[in-house]
Amino acid sequence: MTPKDYRSIFWRSFTIQGSWSFDKMMAYGYMYAIEKPLRKIYPNDDDFYAALKRHTETFNVTPHVSPFLMTLGVAMEEENAKSDTFDTSSINNVKVGLMGPMSGIGDSFFWGTFRVIAAGIGIGLAKNGNILGAVIYFLLYTAIHFITKILAGKYGYKMGTKFLENSEENHLMDKLSMGASILGMTVIGAMIGTMVSLQTTLSFTLAGTETTLQSIFDQIFPGILPLGATFLCVALFNKNVKTIYIILGIFVLCILGCAIGIF
Repeated sequence: MTPKDYRSIFWRSFTIQGSWSFDKMMAYGYMYAIEKPLRKIYPNDDDFYAALKRHTETFNVTPHVSPFLMTLGVAMEEENAKSDTFDTSSINNVKVGLMGPMSGIGDSFFWGTFRVIAAGIGIGLAKNGNILGAVIYFLLYTAIHFITKILAGKYGYKMGTKFLENSEENHLMDKLSMGASILGMTVIGAMIGTMVSLQTTLSFTLAGTETTLQSIFDQIFPGILPLGATFLCVALFNKNVKTIYIILGIFVLCILGCAIGIF
């Protein structure tokens, strides 16, 4: 990549959440950020559009470290353009596999550390009525943000290019692709367990003791209702039911369920 490509990805990475949606999350922002390098890699329109479509798969990461995965993706696209035997599915597998660990690092450092430190310094001045408190907070946090994005973009491409050059001989890409797929599925499974919440309030009396249906479910299989709801949504999605219809259906079922006392 040229310095111009790095600058393009850097500035466009700030728009990664501009088209955020519940089904694709940051996917379109990611695709937009690497659109110019992809155009250079694939002069042919069909190959270019196929590459753009590849990067519309669900994607979510801490925005501050997003250039790392963007330039890594560009490095893999360059390798794909050079080799007829390159497995294009590995591009998204690596992205999905790394977005969890990268988000863990990014969230810990930025949301939990840098922002708190910068705010602490700013508040120390602002509480005394000094307007520099707000200015210093903004400048300090923004400086860390910019530096991280610049370094992440450069190292993502360098590491990706070096790895891809060495992986052809020992078939590391196949192993990484499989490992990334497993890791990605593990991350998605963990998200279901922690982010999907569904419980029933139905109860009945047995031998003079009131028992809730939810307690029985928890004894058989904790989290079976959220898992079942997720599988149902996946089944509907695989049947080409539009995502917005699935979301509206969830709203309607939840409202009706609460109204009649099921949830």
